[in-house]
Amino acid sequence: MKRLFKFIGGLTAVLALTIILTGCGKSSSSSLEKTSGKLTIGLEGTFQPYSYHSNHKLTGFEVELGKAIAKKMDLKPVFVETKWDSLIAGLNVDKYDIVLNNVAITKARAKKYTFTTPYIYSKSQLAVKKSNTSINKITDIKGKKVAETATSENATDARRLGATVVSTSDFEQSMALVLQGRADGTINSNGSFGAYLKQKPNADIRLVDGGNEVATQQIAGILKKDSKLSPKVNKALKELRADGTLTKLSKKYFGTDITQK
Repeated sequence: MKRLFKFIGGLTAVLALTIILTGCGKSSSSSLEKTSGKLTIGLEGTFQPYSYHSNHKLTGFEVELGKAIAKKMDLKPVFVETKWDSLIAGLNVDKYDIVLNNVAITKARAKKYTFTTPYIYSKSQLAVKKSNTSINKITDIKGKKVAETATSENATDARRLGATVVSTSDFEQSMALVLQGRADGTINSNGSFGAYLKQKPNADIRLVDGGNEVATQQIAGILKKDSKLSPKVNKALKELRADGTLTKLSKKYFGTDITQK
């Protein structure tokens, strides 16, 4: 009889331990539960005017946009700064819920991730030194060195047009290489260059229009393929477009409205 009671007691302990372990497994498996009440946003933090530091404070178009989206979703925005080359990959390990970092919609990215509706329609330009007389149209970069972040759509366009890409970590470094004469030019958006020249009107650069050689890029937020937040973010963006917030932020940071087609 004692042996029977010992057996029953042992079995009960095992069952109790199994229930506890199972409960622990459930609580740790959901990243959404971990981030309850928060919207974690990945960005570079070094890409003016999209996200950058001013007086030691993170600011910029996509920083304010992220805050506005989170407010519409009744969530607290939390920003995670990451270098571009590992930024999108951070979604795969739940480093953040969404990336807001001037990311262009491409077929390759759309196969792996989910995009929100576009909030910027970006036209490309090429920046070269004023003294550079060998580049007068964007197709003249064939055989030239162009500074770009290696995995960006700008780098893809540069290679397609026959340029050699000099890899950089961010927009500021790309501009520095051009000004130092270590690269012949750099491709980026009209918004980025507009904001740059707003801050540095006497910069030794001139801009070459991308024309029809480089398609207008649709810029959107990017999430994991299975993210349940996508419809909610799209709803927030729709409301921010309707109430004029997108236009207001664009004019504040770019001097013009680049949120329209």
